Amino acid sequence: MATTQGSDTAPEWDLTTDVLIVGYGGAGVAAAIEAREAGARVLAVDRFAGGGATAISGGIVYAGGGTAVQRLAGVSDDAEQMYNYLALEVGDAVSEQVLRRFCAESPAMIEWLAGHGVPFHASLCPYKTSYPNNDYFLYYSGSEAAGGFRDAAVPAPRGHRAHGKGMSGQTLFDSLAATAAGLGVDLLAYTRVTDLVTDASGRVMGVEAETMRQAPRWAQKLYARLARISDKPGVYQQDLRRIMQRRLRALEAKYLTPIRIGAAGGVVITTGGFIANREMVRRYAPDYRHGLPLGTAACDGSGIEMAQSLGAATDKMGEVSVWRFITPPTTLLSSVSVNRAGERIGDESRYGAAMGRELVAEHGGHGWLVLDADQMAQARKEARTQTVWFQWLQGETLLRTRATSGQTVEEAAAKAGIDPAGVRATVDAHNAALAAGRPDPAGKPAEFVRPVRTAPFTLLDVSTAPAMTFPTPMLTLGGLVVDEETGAVRTTGGGTVPGLYAAGRAAVGICSNSYVSGLSVADAIFSGRRAGVAAAAAQTVAAAQTTDR
Repeated sequence: MATTQGSDTAPEWDLTTDVLIVGYGGAGVAAAIEAREAGARVLAVDRFAGGGATAISGGIVYAGGGTAVQRLAGVSDDAEQMYNYLALEVGDAVSEQVLRRFCAESPAMIEWLAGHGVPFHASLCPYKTSYPNNDYFLYYSGSEAAGGFRDAAVPAPRGHRAHGKGMSGQTLFDSLAATAAGLGVDLLAYTRVTDLVTDASGRVMGVEAETMRQAPRWAQKLYARLARISDKPGVYQQDLRRIMQRRLRALEAKYLTPIRIGAAGGVVITTGGFIANREMVRRYAPDYRHGLPLGTAACDGSGIEMAQSLGAATDKMGEVSVWRFITPPTTLLSSVSVNRAGERIGDESRYGAAMGRELVAEHGGHGWLVLDADQMAQARKEARTQTVWFQWLQGETLLRTRATSGQTVEEAAAKAGIDPAGVRATVDAHNAALAAGRPDPAGKPAEFVRPVRTAPFTLLDVSTAPAMTFPTPMLTLGGLVVDEETGAVRTTGGGTVPGLYAAGRAAVGICSNSYVSGLSVADAIFSGRRAGVAAAAAQTVAAAQTTDR
C-alpha cells in the first residue's frame, strides 16, 4: 500500500501543499490549525466531508487542572489530582512525562479551543450521569467518584461538553473547521487516500488518492447526502449504513478519478481507528466483533494499514472500549449488579466502559441489575427529567422491555434464568453491610448505596448482546506507535518513518488502555496539535534545505 519513487525527483503532482492532513476529524482539524498558524500551507483530505467520529460524538473534552470553565462553576481542581486519577486509567499507554504534560496543559487546551471558536458553558450537572441533558455542560464523565479512584485523587468534574443542544460533537468540530477555513486551510472532500508515496530514501512525499471532485454537481450532492445518513443515524442503524455504503460505492465506481498530492513537510494520518473494519476487529480483538461500531464508515483502519506497509509499528490493537452505561437514571447506581451465577459484578458507580469491559472479559457479556420497588419507582421518575432523547429511548427499553420482576429476589432471578440462591446471597451481603455500617462489598461509595428490600424486585438485563434500542457501542483504542515529542510514526525497528505523522485514534495515545468520556477527543486535540506543529517545522527545514541547494 505504498508507492516508491525511483529517485528524489519529485513526481508530477496534481496538487501540492506543505502539510497534508489525511482524515479531517478532531485530530485532523487541530493539526491543520496548528500547521497553518505556523505558516505552512495546509490541505486536508477526507473520505466524506470532514468531522469523523468527533462530529458524531457527544462533544465532550476531558480537561481539568483548574480550567476556566471549572473555576466559573466553582470547582476546585489541580493538575496533580488530575494526573493521580488519570494515571490509574492510562497505565502504560503513554509515558509519565506525556501524561503530566497533558494534565498541566489541560487548562490551556480549553483556552485554545475556546479561542478557536468552541463554546463552553460553566453549568455543573448536579447528578451522576453518562451524558448530561441540555441544562448542563460540565460533569463527572469518568470514574473519578467511584470506589478506589476517589482514594487516589480528589474527585472533580472534568467532562467539558461543547455548548450545544443534543449531541454537541458537531458543534465542536464545526467551530474548529470554521476557524481552520478562515485561516486558509483547504479541504478536499470526498477523497479516499489509497497509497503513501515515498522517495528512494523512504521519506513520505505525498499520497495517491481517488476523488469525486470531477463528478457532476448532482452526483457530489447525492454523495454528500448519502454520506451524512451513513454517519448518523447510520451509526446506530447498521443496516441503514450498509445500504448507504452500497450506494456510495456505486457512485464511486462511476465517478472516482485518481489524484496525486505532494506534501513538502509531511503527511499527518488522522483517519481514526478500525472499528468499522470487521476483518481487522476479528484479527486484533475477536472478543469484540459483535458490538456496535462507534464511528463513521471511514474508521476502517486504512491509515494504520498504509503506515504498516512502510514498516510502522502498532500497539494496543486489542484494546477496545465497550460501553454499557446504566445511567441515567441516576438511581440505577444504587442497584446491585450480578452475573449468571448471581455473583456481584462490581462497583456500579464506575464509568460505563469499565462495566462493559468487565462484562465481556469476565462474564461472557451477561449481567443484570437488581432493584427493589422503591428504586424502580425513582428510576422511572428520573428517566423523564435526566435524559436527552437517545438516553430516554435506551432507558425506556431497559426499564420496560428488559425487566423481569417477582415478589421475591429468588422468583425474579428464576424468571431471568440466573441462579436464585446466588442472587439472594449477594443481595443479603449487600444489605447486611449497609445495615451494619460496613463498606459495600464491591467498594461502592456510601452515597450510592441503598438497601434492596421492598417487593416486588426487578432484574434489569444489561447484557451486551446487540439490540437496536439498547446498543453496546464499541471503539478501538490502539493504533500506530508515535514519537511522543513530535507524533512522528515509529517503525518496528525503533526509528521513525520520515515525513509521516499520526494522531487521534489512528495512533496510540492517552486513552489507548482505558477510555472515559471526553478523553479520546481531548487526546485527538492534544496529539493533533503536536503533529501539526512538527509537520510544519519539518516543512520549514525542507524549504531551507532547498534554498541552500
